[in-house]
Amino acid sequence: MSLSTLDPRSALVVIDLQQGIVGMPTQPYTGAEVVARSVELADAFRARNLPVVLVRVSFAADGADAVPGRTERQARGLAFPEGWDVVVDELSGHAGDILVTKHNWSAFHGTGLDDQLRRRGVTQIVLTGIATSIGVESTARDAYAHGYHVTLATDAMADADPDAHRGSVERVFPRLGESGSTADVLELLTKTHG
Repeated sequence: MSLSTLDPRSALVVIDLQQGIVGMPTQPYTGAEVVARSVELADAFRARNLPVVLVRVSFAADGADAVPGRTERQARGLAFPEGWDVVVDELSGHAGDILVTKHNWSAFHGTGLDDQLRRRGVTQIVLTGIATSIGVESTARDAYAHGYHVTLATDAMADADPDAHRGSVERVFPRLGESGSTADVLELLTKTHG
């Protein structure tokens, strides 16, 4: 599906572009490429006084707030280096941005993100980030379930697993919203928001 429009009150939601994640090997784009494209989008949204939400994942040092439950694929140990959860410098430092800390895959679960967006009249979100099949997809699913229009900038997201990335982009995202490139979103933003 191609991009059709951006609502007058759209927000950019950037998932987990933080020190301990962007350096991990990802495909089909590197963390640096995802950050660069997310910065382009963030600058364009800020220039139009549209909300930019920077989401980071973090856990208490003892892991007490990590998601419980048994899974077949156990998460790695919860020993994270100091500063791993700090949003990358390229995106941080803008006073008007909304910072959301999550402890789950979705940026909506237990964070107050929905309240932050609704108080600003947001009806549509544009998503970027790492990892496509985890944080980005979970947030897209919840955004759709909350009634937001969802746009996915697919060249501004990446995953450690290329098959998982492709599965999200090709099979899941078309059921949740509209997908396009960073350039497509920027062009549409210029058309609809000057």
